[in-house]
Amino acid sequence: MLAGLIRRGLDIVGLLALAMSLAHAGETGASADRNWGNGSWRIDTEHLFGFLIGTDVGEVGDKEMEAEVAGNLGKQGGPYTALFPSLEYEFVPIANLRLAPTVFSAYHNMSGVADLDNRHQFALAGASFDARYRLLDRSQWGFGLAVNAEPHVGFVDETSGQWVNNYGVDFALALDRELVPDRVATVLNLLYQPETSRLHATGAWERDATAGIGAGLMTQVAPGVLIGAEGRYLRKYGSVGLDNFAGQALLVGPTLYARLNGRLWMIAAWSTQAAGRTVATPGALDLTNFPRQQAKIQFGLEF
Repeated sequence: MLAGLIRRGLDIVGLLALAMSLAHAGETGASADRNWGNGSWRIDTEHLFGFLIGTDVGEVGDKEMEAEVAGNLGKQGGPYTALFPSLEYEFVPIANLRLAPTVFSAYHNMSGVADLDNRHQFALAGASFDARYRLLDRSQWGFGLAVNAEPHVGFVDETSGQWVNNYGVDFALALDRELVPDRVATVLNLLYQPETSRLHATGAWERDATAGIGAGLMTQVAPGVLIGAEGRYLRKYGSVGLDNFAGQALLVGPTLYARLNGRLWMIAAWSTQAAGRTVATPGALDLTNFPRQQAKIQFGLEF
């Protein structure tokens, strides 16, 4: 499963290579290189973390293309893989505001998984529009504060791969701080993700929500290269009002950020479910509402 995820990540590198070929070859890229100086790289938390977000949003006029493959791996009873390749265009129209429309697809491969039909399919899965606004600039206040909202519409259920009409919004409140300037950065996220879906097979509507808290720490080990770890405690509810508790999970794992050159960067992250519990079935983990493992590889090109 991991090998398949890596192969799909490498396919996305090809997309970025095509995008780079369309970029202005003679452009100096002063804005893209603004974080380099005196042989070191000044920390920018906009894309620094794996499954969490920082409070930096870039400068007015910045534009990026981002390609990502995120994956949910492992369920109870049999092999389970769900991959979500996506392509995002990001821009900063005014100070402190970052906007990013995204299109994403879904690949599901599962057999013998409890409560899920066997499935092997690839489909266009939906679109989203991400808006992040920075309320406090870390360079002025000593810590950063930002709010993020990402409404999305989907055609494929993320877990089962069934055809659905899905509508939701991912909300996040992000705080970050540099514990050691340009060396060590930490982040805290508060998360709330309500969703509603109509199953094509039955016509029934389902409503649920995920809420949680996440924290991460990244350390610069070489100019533009940072390693660290993240942890997320997530709770699943059978309603958007957080009044029908279904299960919980603690996901932890390592994260890598690397600035490949003045314009190109990458993120790789992995999380495993270290603890969990579901209301429906006994066990040490919640493999009904959450995967056993999550993975992500992302590439960004600034232009």
